[in-house]
Amino acid sequence: MVKIYEKKAKSIIHKTRIPGGDWGINYYVGCTHKCIYCYLNFLCKWRKQKEKWGDFVDVKINAPELAAKESKNKKGTAILCISGDPYQPIDKKYQLTRKVLQNLNPNLKITILTKSDLITRDIDLFKRFKNIELGLTITTLDENTKKVFEPVSSSSHARLNALKKLKKEGLYTYAFIGPILPYLTNLERIFKEISPFVDLFMFEDLNLNPCRKEFFEAIKKN
Repeated sequence: MVKIYEKKAKSIIHKTRIPGGDWGINYYVGCTHKCIYCYLNFLCKWRKQKEKWGDFVDVKINAPELAAKESKNKKGTAILCISGDPYQPIDKKYQLTRKVLQNLNPNLKITILTKSDLITRDIDLFKRFKNIELGLTITTLDENTKKVFEPVSSSSHARLNALKKLKKEGLYTYAFIGPILPYLTNLERIFKEISPFVDLFMFEDLNLNPCRKEFFEAIKKN
């Protein structure tokens, strides 16, 4: 059972060292996609609660107001929700991603990366921004493999359709191929099926440091 903690934050926009970004805008801490390989589980050690990564989300319910206030004089590139997928299932209820987008300074360059086709809900708001990049993570196009490593995320087919829809609307899209799963990620197939709908491919190697045990247990079970 996923536990949701509603909180009021003092701030949601912080400097980031992530390549290509100047600011991180974090209003969800935690993610219910339960991806086996996720390296964000290190965030658990700073929480008073002891749930495992994937079993909780901290929801910063005052994020929309903070987004308006804190982004007013910001310049550069802002990455939405580094600390949890911005379109994870609970965003259907809270819609914080949509509300934050409504209030952000439209002169900021915005980067969004998700594993959810819910991203298409906010196409109207994406057009507020002069410069915005919209990405879908594609680890595999094989649905059985996806269910093992990304059990609660949107299907690969749904993500592909989301990229098609975003591209059809004239928006800048990219596919994030990561992590590359040895012997499982079929790059040739991914390029063939996705290339017409993206402006850019990005790649990331598999990092097992924080999740080695869980990763190999999942492989053994399947």
